[in-house]
Amino acid sequence: MMGPLVSIIPVFVLIALLVLVIATGYVKAPPDKAFIISGLRKTPRILIGRAGIKIPFFERVDVLYLGQMTVDIKTEQSVPTNDFINVNVDAVAKVRIGNTAEAIQLASKNFLNKSSEQITCDLQDSLQGNMREIIGTLALKTINTDRDSFSDQVMAKASKDMQKLGIEILSCNIQNVTDEKGLISDLGMDNTSKIKKDAAIAKAQADRDVAIAQAEADKAANDARVAAQTEIAEKNNALSIKQAELKKQSDTAKAVADAAYEIQQQEQQKSIQTATVNAQIAKAERDAELKQKQVQVREQELAAQIEKQADAEKYRAEKLAEADLIQRQKKAEAAKYEELKRAEAQKAQAEAQKYSAEQEAAGIKAKYDAEAAGIAAKGLAEAESIRAKGLAEAEAMEKKAEAYKKYNGAAMAEMMIKIMPQMAAEIAKPLSQIDKINIYGGGEGTNGVSQISGNMPIVMKQVFDTMSEATGVDLSEIMKANTYDAKVTRNVNLTGAENILSPNTDAQTADASTE
Repeated sequence: MMGPLVSIIPVFVLIALLVLVIATGYVKAPPDKAFIISGLRKTPRILIGRAGIKIPFFERVDVLYLGQMTVDIKTEQSVPTNDFINVNVDAVAKVRIGNTAEAIQLASKNFLNKSSEQITCDLQDSLQGNMREIIGTLALKTINTDRDSFSDQVMAKASKDMQKLGIEILSCNIQNVTDEKGLISDLGMDNTSKIKKDAAIAKAQADRDVAIAQAEADKAANDARVAAQTEIAEKNNALSIKQAELKKQSDTAKAVADAAYEIQQQEQQKSIQTATVNAQIAKAERDAELKQKQVQVREQELAAQIEKQADAEKYRAEKLAEADLIQRQKKAEAAKYEELKRAEAQKAQAEAQKYSAEQEAAGIKAKYDAEAAGIAAKGLAEAESIRAKGLAEAEAMEKKAEAYKKYNGAAMAEMMIKIMPQMAAEIAKPLSQIDKINIYGGGEGTNGVSQISGNMPIVMKQVFDTMSEATGVDLSEIMKANTYDAKVTRNVNLTGAENILSPNTDAQTADASTE
């Protein structure tokens, strides 16, 4: 049994190796790409749109792009034409790698594993060179007017070089042709002028032909119009003759009818006039009656208006009187109300003042009661000292009474003495208002100036005497240094009428006066 197993193992090994080779070496090429398998064979295998097997580690797969590619062909510098005019040409070529095995092999040597952009970049220089060569063999006018021939020549020229690379040119289109001097525009202007000239000539010839045809048509139309108008005039003449005959018959019949109508109209007018006169008479009678009625109505209206106006004036006067009465009543009531309120306010104010005075009197009474209680308590405490000082206080009281008798006159004198400067200023004020004094003579040996200045002391003395007589106080005696009051008491102060003797110093003053 070992013998068959040993013979089967190599078979399984071979099958496993075959499966591994197939799994790792299976490749499938798309239609736009060529897979080139090389390694074991002298001639590489080419797969396009089909599958194949490569042997791992012994063969490799390379890719060649077979799709259509667009190559932008531009002359980067101006190229002189056959007639030595520098032009710039912009063209587009459609190319692809040839589908033959020979073309693919040539392309694989140059473009293997390259993208379409890289391939077009490699082809651009070669195609530009071919186009520049063709431009040099053609004239500018030929390049512009026969672009198909120009592109065919470029393709024919470039195809030889492209075949060596395995490239096939599908098409070549000229996009734009320009020149540095603007000669193409000039050629266009020349052609435009020729075209305009030919068009103008053709138009003039056409206008001439149209004018000739129009004139012939106008002539034929005029002949037809004259013939038609002649026939129309003849028909109109016959019609006028017939109309005149008919009008004559119609006028005759109309005249007979008008005469009969006139007779009948006169008869009707006569009847109308008679009826009109009768109507006017009746209307006049009715107008007279109407005016009488209007006068009566007007009289009634005036009477009613006067009565109504009188009633209105009476009503207005009554209403005004009522309004005046009501207004006076309202004013009287308002005044009465105001007096009542004022009396109530005064009563309330009086009550408030009374209450305030009562409160103030109660406060004063309480204050003086307290002071009296204090004085009484103090008097009890000082009774012994007062009794010891009785004789001295009695004598002092007598002196103080005499001082008080003199004090009223002294205070009055002091007040008068204080207002003396003010009185002198008031007396002199009229003199200060005098702007200018003219003195003509004093008489009896005196001049006017001394008289004016002497009036002031006289006036002052008169005022001084008048004040002494009015108050009964001899001011001249009080103003002397050694007055009676000054000898009686040294504590009398003539600075005001409200000054009083201090209670604490009464005994001392009495003692001083006694001494």
